[in-house]
Amino acid sequence: MTEMLFREDAYLKESDGAVVAHTPEGGIVLDQSVFYPTGGGQPGDSGVLVWGDNAIEIATALKSPEGEVVLVPAEPAALPPVGTLVVQRLDWGRRYGHMRVHTALHLLSVVIPLPVTGGSISAEKGRLDFDMPDAPEDKEALSTALNELIGRDLEVGEQWITDEELAANPGLVKTMSVQPPKGAGLVRLVRIGEGEGQVDLQPCGGTHVARTGEIGRVRLGKIEKKGKQNRRVYLHLVG
Repeated sequence: MTEMLFREDAYLKESDGAVVAHTPEGGIVLDQSVFYPTGGGQPGDSGVLVWGDNAIEIATALKSPEGEVVLVPAEPAALPPVGTLVVQRLDWGRRYGHMRVHTALHLLSVVIPLPVTGGSISAEKGRLDFDMPDAPEDKEALSTALNELIGRDLEVGEQWITDEELAANPGLVKTMSVQPPKGAGLVRLVRIGEGEGQVDLQPCGGTHVARTGEIGRVRLGKIEKKGKQNRRVYLHLVG
């Protein structure tokens, strides 16, 4: 498996790495990766690989069934040979946008405490689908509550529990459409707030900001009806 450097430090923008394989489709596998692979509604990172006088643009990253992070070139090009040491650099502005939006969506699930049926993240906006038969009566009140949580500048951290502990606490899982990865023995939980100030704790493998204040102000966009009981709530970064 690829060593996932983004999990150890979500703010790591650049690192070296060694090419360990090429995929039949033209992807590149490194021994360690700062690139987050598509998953959990969060897009894969983009950026560039550099070696010597050569460089290749990376459009996205995917996770293979074997647990490897596969870097997908933006266009066909000569790949760095297996064994080559490369420097990997993120498109940091895009990744940081994903981190801000992802953490904001966790807080959205706090102010709308209903089961989540889907979600999507981009660098400037995101959305969650809720099992919500009726539209909210006061969208502005939800927006105010969300921005108040963000403004508390709560610490965002993580902890790990076993598969058995998660099974014994099914209320931790808010998403109905995507179940947290099991089978590896441990499940990562993302925590917002500490001690009595904790406001959220849920399984998540994505990247997040260190404090909610980094999100900045947000606004809630349109709320769309999607099926009999589902409603889609859009969230936008303001600045």
